[in-house]
Amino acid sequence: MAELLNGWAPRIARAVLLPSSGGRFEVTLDAELLFSKATLKRHPRPGEIHALVATRLGPPVDREAFH
Repeated sequence: MAELLNGWAPRIARAVLLPSSGGRFEVTLDAELLFSKATLKRHPRPGEIHALVATRLGPPVDREAFH
C-alpha cells in the first residue's frame, strides 16, 4: 500500500484495506480487479502490483513537484 501511495498519492482519492478470510488478497482500481491471489493461486511477484497500477495510472508522480 505504501508503495502505491508513494508513487501515485496525488492521483489516488481513496485507498481501503478490507479484512477477509482464507488468505484472500485482491487489488482493485476503479472497480476493476487488477490482481487476485485466489484466481492466480499465488502471491504477487515483486513489483507486479506496481506494474499493474502503472498501466492504468501512468508512471509514478514525482512527489517533489508537489512540495
